[in-house]
Amino acid sequence: MSGGGSPDEVLATALADVVRRTGAAIGGVYLIEEATEMLRLVALCGLPVDFSAPWQRLSLTAPVPVNDAIRQNGLVWVGSQDEMARRYPRTAAVLPYPFALAAAPLNGVRRRWGGIVLMWPADHPPEATPRERAHITASTHRLARLLDESPIPPELPDRPHVVPADSVRHPDQTGLAAVDYLDRLPEGALSLDLEGRITFVTATAARLLGRRPDQLLGTRPWQSLPWLDGPGYEDQYRTAVVSRAPVSFTAPRPPDQRLTFHMYPDTSGISVRIISHDDGGRDPGALAAVQRTPVTPTGRLYQLVHLAAALTETVTVRDVKALAVEQILPAFGAQGLVLSVAEAGRLKIIGHHGYPADIIERLDALPLDTDVTPAGQVLASDTAAFFANPADLARSYPRAPWLSGKQAWAFLPLVITGRPVGCCILSYAQPHSFTADERAVLTSLAGLMAQALDRAHLYDTQHRLVAELQRALLPGSLPALPGLEVAARYLPAGHGIEVGGDFYDLLRLDDTTAAAVIGDVEGHSIAAAALMGQVRTAVHAHASAGATPDQVLARTNRLLIDLDSDLLVACLYAHVDLRRGELTLASAGHVPPLLRHAPQQARILDFEPGPLLGIDTHAQYPLTATPLPAGSIVALYTDGLVERPGTNPAQVTNDLAHHLAHADHDNLECLIDSLVHHAWPTGQRTDDVTVLLLRCVGQSSPS
Repeated sequence: MSGGGSPDEVLATALADVVRRTGAAIGGVYLIEEATEMLRLVALCGLPVDFSAPWQRLSLTAPVPVNDAIRQNGLVWVGSQDEMARRYPRTAAVLPYPFALAAAPLNGVRRRWGGIVLMWPADHPPEATPRERAHITASTHRLARLLDESPIPPELPDRPHVVPADSVRHPDQTGLAAVDYLDRLPEGALSLDLEGRITFVTATAARLLGRRPDQLLGTRPWQSLPWLDGPGYEDQYRTAVVSRAPVSFTAPRPPDQRLTFHMYPDTSGISVRIISHDDGGRDPGALAAVQRTPVTPTGRLYQLVHLAAALTETVTVRDVKALAVEQILPAFGAQGLVLSVAEAGRLKIIGHHGYPADIIERLDALPLDTDVTPAGQVLASDTAAFFANPADLARSYPRAPWLSGKQAWAFLPLVITGRPVGCCILSYAQPHSFTADERAVLTSLAGLMAQALDRAHLYDTQHRLVAELQRALLPGSLPALPGLEVAARYLPAGHGIEVGGDFYDLLRLDDTTAAAVIGDVEGHSIAAAALMGQVRTAVHAHASAGATPDQVLARTNRLLIDLDSDLLVACLYAHVDLRRGELTLASAGHVPPLLRHAPQQARILDFEPGPLLGIDTHAQYPLTATPLPAGSIVALYTDGLVERPGTNPAQVTNDLAHHLAHADHDNLECLIDSLVHHAWPTGQRTDDVTVLLLRCVGQSSPS
């Protein structure tokens, strides 16, 4: 990167320029961490770095605006708090403030770098103007070009590089005159920077707050004034910083006074007016009692909300492990993690970070009543244990500190209604004193992790059983036939533990003929899977007995009706005759196949389909024959490949035929990948997809 400073400093300075050019109040740059498929916040402008803790590292699959911008390769605009809650509830839960937001990708010539997030004050209109959109697009192009031209890639720091936004100042006005003016007013005045620290305070403000100016400067009000140490008051500051909107609130100052604070934010900080109200009639003891109630800082509460929302979105045990490493560890400044589940009376380690393999091997499968570490005791008592240094841990567990080489530990029991699920251990490379709010948040987090881990473990078990059942119902391998190349693929629809209804098969009838079958049973259930197995068996039996394609479907249809099933089946039967170079089709309501009959020439095979299997006992299934020259490719597929929400299946099928015609893949497996990606470029399929490809490589002679 050109200019002085390190690459990350130059990038942060460029971000401040983007914030100024676009009129935004806050900005952040995310870069992709290729090795882990994560986004890392590397530069931040206009926001305290502590506010960004929940978003400093994000999975590329997290449901947040910047990920959508990168995935869609376009601008994502969220114009209001209501829209944020509707589209991104997890983000709205942690940022419950009014503001407008834009996210855009950073795509360079050499690579996809990441994305940028910009935020505007609450008074911004809900829609971005064309001029603003143009500024955002131009700014992202400049940032991407800056990254492209850098001889040294920017580092991915643990904490983002923070740069202040430019602000207008008035050097012709003297500071002394301003102070004299403010001191003459009956109201107090002070100034906060964007980190919440007091940078200026008048004598009147210091008197109203009950502190000397030197006791206030450089501190945060909720830290230096115990009676302001409440989550509600800190939240007022957060609202002002994020929304850039004026905020007012009243707080009781013991023993008998009320102070009203008016906060006026801009890009450099917050100006605060303090007005006194006499509260002589109130009970001073009651006021003091209220202020003695311990509270958790708002930042920790938001952190817990964010992690709780993230845990609700985990599906598999792998998801839970990844979230623990990517978000929980950095959120609490820990360097090590051990995640165990209780199985057969032992603690089986299912995930770890920051430990060598030999240590994990020694700690794995310890009995639940182990006295080597506190894990068994915290599970039995359902009480978290915190050790600030090795001496603390060695007093009760002499061997434990030397096993890991760590210097501080939090042992968190994962228990659901008295049932042990497992244990989560956070560890630190240096001694670490756990504050009361850390202990409270970690204890609450343990309960959420227990539920997420238990749910994920159940999902994985069910998913494994479903996968085994699915494999048993589909052919393990396809028969070889001289002159015919074959490839098949079954793809379930995203996450889920339901058995798919798609099926396919290839039957070798003799040395020069084969039957290809593909179909789709209505629904996703065990009943659908059982019916699918029966249909496959019936088709196989009738075809092997020498029935013609129309007879195979007609007889299978009658069997289905005799079974009295409520489910219907779409099916396509294709008879391949390599000696004659001919393809004969019969369809029971199935989507038409594609035929690539010559290089760069493909078409949809047009034929008259019969009704779905299971409707009419006397249904007829017309035959359609078409030439099958050497080198041609037949693509059979289920409707999940071409039926996308909001699209016309006929148009999608035409596009797929055009893609097949021009696809340059000798390998049929690669060709399947290409067809599926073309039909579902995002990979977020809404239905099962099955593809069966046949390539006629040459006519054979009867043996």
